[in-house]
Amino acid sequence: MTRIFLTAVLALAFPLAAYADDVEFTDHSGTLSGSAAGLTLIDSKLTEVDGLGGLGLIQGTLGSMSFTTGMLTSGSLMNGGTFAAGGTFIITGNGTGGIPNGVIFSGTFSSPVSWTEQTKSNGVISYILTGAVSGTWYNGSKVNGATTLIAMDAGKNGFAGSLTLDSGGTILNTSAAPEPGTLLLFGTGSVGLVGIVRRKLKA
Repeated sequence: MTRIFLTAVLALAFPLAAYADDVEFTDHSGTLSGSAAGLTLIDSKLTEVDGLGGLGLIQGTLGSMSFTTGMLTSGSLMNGGTFAAGGTFIITGNGTGGIPNGVIFSGTFSSPVSWTEQTKSNGVISYILTGAVSGTWYNGSKVNGATTLIAMDAGKNGFAGSLTLDSGGTILNTSAAPEPGTLLLFGTGSVGLVGIVRRKLKA
């Protein structure tokens, strides 16, 4: 169910018409920590890869995902805000099921990163991170995509410097560079993405 949800919200951000060669990644757990200098995710486990090299859906313990963002440019860690583009974004495989053994994608956030606070009806505070990434594929080609990570269970006091990631999803396009209108569509899609995530978190 988590994979279906993440696929749906990421599809809003990057229309499938512009991305015919998508590869979808799902990750779970890992520690998300942060300060005004930026957010950092470490030790998140890659659990699903779909569409890589025509292999179809691969599930299991497949590798890891990590990232850093740029510095906080507006808002706050507690109440949500925006982090600068830049930083790093790395997906690593372990060779299971035919996926590469080593770095699959190495890149950076190509636009500002949104950090959204959501308070559920029981008072528990959660956070959602969304952003666009670009970088280098394992075969040396340039790729672009979008990522959404849902950081759950910050308690009723909110973010206190670190928390455990509930789930994350990344879609990367392995074809040629996206159409000129894609970045504009990403901004529009992100509005819908945040609305859907908020409804899920309230459930």
